[in-house]
Amino acid sequence: MLERLAPIGFGREICGDLANAERREWWIGNGSGAYAAGTIAQSLTRRYHGLLIAPVDPPLGRCLVLAKADAELVVGDRRIPLFTNRWASGVVVPEGHLGLENFHLDGTIPVWRFAIGDIRIEQRVWMEPGANTTHIAWRLLAGHDRDPRLSVAILANGRDHHGETWMPGFTPEIAAAGDHLTMRVHDRFALLVAAPGGSIVARRAWIENFDLPVERERGLADRDHHLCIGRAEFTLGDGAWHGLAASLDREVSADIAAALGRRRAHDGAVLERALSTYPGFDTAPGWVMRLVLAADFYVIGRPVSGVPDGRSVIAGYPWFGDWGRDTMIALPGLCLATGRYGDALKILETFAHFVDQGMLPNVFPGAGEVPEYNTVDAALWYLEAWRSYVAATGDAGALARVFPVLAEIIDWHRRGTRFGIAVDPADGLLRAGEPGVQLTWMDARVGDWVVTPRIGKPVEINALWHNALAAMAGFAEQLGEAVAPYREAAGQARAGFQRFIRPDRRGLFDVIDGPDGVDATLRPNQLLAVSLPASPLDPDLQRRVLDQCGGALATSYGLRSLAPEHSDYRGSYRGGVRERDGAYHQGPVWAWLLGHWALAHYQVHGDAAASQAWLEPIADHLADAALGHVSEIFDGDPPHAPRGAPAQAWSAACVLDAWWRLECAKRAADQRSQDAPSN
Repeated sequence: MLERLAPIGFGREICGDLANAERREWWIGNGSGAYAAGTIAQSLTRRYHGLLIAPVDPPLGRCLVLAKADAELVVGDRRIPLFTNRWASGVVVPEGHLGLENFHLDGTIPVWRFAIGDIRIEQRVWMEPGANTTHIAWRLLAGHDRDPRLSVAILANGRDHHGETWMPGFTPEIAAAGDHLTMRVHDRFALLVAAPGGSIVARRAWIENFDLPVERERGLADRDHHLCIGRAEFTLGDGAWHGLAASLDREVSADIAAALGRRRAHDGAVLERALSTYPGFDTAPGWVMRLVLAADFYVIGRPVSGVPDGRSVIAGYPWFGDWGRDTMIALPGLCLATGRYGDALKILETFAHFVDQGMLPNVFPGAGEVPEYNTVDAALWYLEAWRSYVAATGDAGALARVFPVLAEIIDWHRRGTRFGIAVDPADGLLRAGEPGVQLTWMDARVGDWVVTPRIGKPVEINALWHNALAAMAGFAEQLGEAVAPYREAAGQARAGFQRFIRPDRRGLFDVIDGPDGVDATLRPNQLLAVSLPASPLDPDLQRRVLDQCGGALATSYGLRSLAPEHSDYRGSYRGGVRERDGAYHQGPVWAWLLGHWALAHYQVHGDAAASQAWLEPIADHLADAALGHVSEIFDGDPPHAPRGAPAQAWSAACVLDAWWRLECAKRAADQRSQDAPSN
């Protein structure tokens, strides 16, 4: 099944060039919020790089537990490094990446192949599905007569993955016996490291001043330190897998080959589920299947009070948790397009427990935390996610159970809820916003500075409101509930929405009825009035919106968040926190909008194949930045360098959802053509 994936791999020309090898990162997860990440060169460039970053403080209090496993090939008196390190002095020593002959992904598994003279060694890293366990393994492919050994330094930590290492405060207990080593951090966690078939000796030595150039670029602390807690030794002459299993669980598998088989089988099952649910994936290009596999990275188990088997979505790696808005936007692509109907329902039911005053939390609460509801669109996307789920599954039973919750969402919005969110009875449109609060997806804030406040009646919020009312009318009709109130409200919202039309009919205003009147800034938000299933616009206006967005905002990887000719436009997303947050929605290209662009193109032009073609540049991007994943944003200026979170859920999901919907449209058109009577 894994052969269906587009190959992602590089030879010496990339692996041996440090800048190119560090630009390309691998990111893997376990389905429970833990992850591991690094560069092709195996150097650290982010504080988030490591071999085991796990939720030590559930549900998502993730800590860097295992930082590195630096291996040296020992042949006679020679010690040949198979790793690379950057230091604060600017020196790169050792340069193990120069021995890399090849790097590729086997499913989700990063694979390195080293060539040292006539010796060939393969290395792999993977996570055990559902367990806080990472495996790092090596095997000898050629050069058996040399009987080489492997010596591996084990570097650990215990800091929050967002934080900085404080060496005096990290004093774990370290003990080794035979092929096992344990690092205990009092009242927090115990890391078990096993070296089946090898040996481990305990050590305690700080390795200081690793250089983190990506953090420096982000205006953050660019030094880190890790504690060497032991060294493992293996003999490689038999050609079998040898390596480490590092886990926060009490037991780890002694059979590394079997663990590798389980990971590969898991990846294959992800693809098989999509293929068995929807035959259209039989002919899907390999890059689309890569997105199917990538979807598995973001869907996680999320036990919460009242829902012990809850499910959720990590919005992006490494610095996001599960966000209400992001989860609902991503759900159709992550779950419905991939055949994960059970996960989709569990996510929707999990979030239903947190609906309050008609709103969904912006950020899902951690243990003992109070949910924050500072978002106007999460609940509206929740209604659209339910519409998508019911359309895909026909699950009337689940719809009947949740319908009172959905009706409550509509009722609260009509009579008014938090942050000034309420329907204006004069035009049926939804208004929202208070000074100092960011409520829409353009939600950057620096201290008390809300960069794009958008108080009033934002265009995409009212496109979503009209879409939600239309969906509720459909739900009510399906369940035998009263339909008229929703149809009438949708009709009023559609009529009121015409107020967004610019006098020259060249697209839509971004916000109306704001503190300063009308905001005519050219942003991509108006595109949702075309791409959503229920559009409030006639065909001519849909075409004009598409043309307006296409002329100034469309790029290969998504839509710019602001037109380049605007005085606030920022074509590059770089600098410290204030500079980046100030530019976040002022020009950078957002990849999640690419899917909506393709769907809007189909809505206007009716050509599914041509609309799918807009998605194809993502195939090239999958071999850049986070390999196999789609970045959060890109520079607004060419060549549109990837920025933001390297692996973002809604970026991958919206592209996958659009491809899937357009493929369905193509096949439906083909079927109609076949069924049409011949003359």
